Amino acid sequence: MLIARSSSEAHLYMDLHACECGSFDFDRQHRLELRGDDLVAVYEGVCRQCGRARHFEFQMTEEIPPPAPAFGGPEPSRIIDPGEYVAVAYRVSRAASLELLNRPESEHHKYRAAMAYALAAFEEVLKFVPPDQDAIPADAFTSEAGRTRYRNGPGKFRRTLIEMDIDSARQVLADIDKTIRPRD
Repeated sequence: MLIARSSSEAHLYMDLHACECGSFDFDRQHRLELRGDDLVAVYEGVCRQCGRARHFEFQMTEEIPPPAPAFGGPEPSRIIDPGEYVAVAYRVSRAASLELLNRPESEHHKYRAAMAYALAAFEEVLKFVPPDQDAIPADAFTSEAGRTRYRNGPGKFRRTLIEMDIDSARQVLADIDKTIRPRD
């Protein structure tokens, strides 16, 4: 069974796994079940494109999940690999950054949630770097998409580069926060 550290992580997992028809869009109904000592989150729904039933079950970890947009505690994910997290982080941060460049400062607050989500994804990538190493090992990439991303640029998964991405996302958030605060 899939093991999720939070509902945010479970939702991202579902967002990354398309229906057989290729669509990612389905109306999710959610319930929690107690199975023995395990809390299981069950998500079911129908694909909006082809009508197939979709079903996901996640055993939730015992630790209290961090507040959204964080995906989990200090341990790396067991269901989403670093290549998938970095793809999400780049996609979301690029889209938000383009909007920030093309919108007046008075509208920047609208993109704060997207940048916070991207930052949370970048922070997840860093969790895959072992404490005594400078990069994410190849065996941490468990999805086909993640392995492909790693093969195309293993140097992009070095601690220093990941930390630079985190710092950049934090700076963008700080800049957005400056536009939100009332000026004296």
